[in-house]
Amino acid sequence: MLLTVLCAHLLGLHWLQGQLPPGERMALMADPMFTRMITPTLSAPPRHKTLARPEPHVGAVPALPPAAAETQPVVAPEQTPVEAQDAKPAERDELPRVDPGAVAPDAKGVTGDGWPADTRLSYRLGGYYRGNLHGSARVQWQRELSRYQVRVDLSLALLQVSLTSQGEVDADALLPRIYQEQFPWGLRRLVFDGALVWFDNGVQLPQPPALQDTASQFVELSHRFSTGREELRVGRQVSLWLARPQGMSLWTYDVVEEEVLQTPELGAVPAFHLRPRPIANPAGVITAELWFAPSLQYLPVRVRIDLGEGNFVDLLVERIEQGGAGAQETGLSPRM
Repeated sequence: MLLTVLCAHLLGLHWLQGQLPPGERMALMADPMFTRMITPTLSAPPRHKTLARPEPHVGAVPALPPAAAETQPVVAPEQTPVEAQDAKPAERDELPRVDPGAVAPDAKGVTGDGWPADTRLSYRLGGYYRGNLHGSARVQWQRELSRYQVRVDLSLALLQVSLTSQGEVDADALLPRIYQEQFPWGLRRLVFDGALVWFDNGVQLPQPPALQDTASQFVELSHRFSTGREELRVGRQVSLWLARPQGMSLWTYDVVEEEVLQTPELGAVPAFHLRPRPIANPAGVITAELWFAPSLQYLPVRVRIDLGEGNFVDLLVERIEQGGAGAQETGLSPRM
């Protein structure tokens, strides 16, 4: 009986792996070298003129396959549902050609095409889940020409959790290609081919435009604010499609207030507080409130994750490291 059960599990895992596009396996990038630590600057206006914020396109929601009805709350609008057995990954275009000079960061930690230099944010982790939580976390962004990686690592005693997004860098947005969540009890993964999102339960769904994942959204939103594509001001809102293993939904964040955060190492940091609106038909969805600091390159300096039933995880920035250019300007200090 035990042998039969093990064989059934192995066959199930093999079947699930076969549902993903061939060749999609995540290989982590080597850690970059961080040469400096950054501190708050006196002022940090957007690097470009504020552009009109595109309104998210919301229309009819396609029907979901019965097996996915409970795990996929919202999917891309006005597209034909795709049957899992007939779906095939779309042919990918070649990677966009990038001028090597465009990815060299200047003294302010910004590359020629507007994306940040390799950056690591380290956080103090607190919260509550059946008792008080204590630990650490980090968000690391790095780039190799046209490719990027965003990695979120959470450490709580013996519990280690990693969220990793990899994909391509466009002039205006990140283009995720693969996303995975690594827990002690297993791994969950998504694959994006530009036309479909491939879930590891064998379901494929139409991919909405400008779709992000749980990890890439931190850098995507930071870039929108720092370039002026989205105005970071109380009373404004920002929307984006997010994909997680539980499904895809259109998230809208309201900029509810500007407040001063007291951080352990960087002192008082003014930041804008973004709060997500409730989404329709949630299915195991956790919510995250975000704080972005204009004086720290519009990076996310606090993240509060609501786990429901009074449980939460709260991340507060301790230090920010960057690679690339030397620390010639005010607000940049050499790493010790």
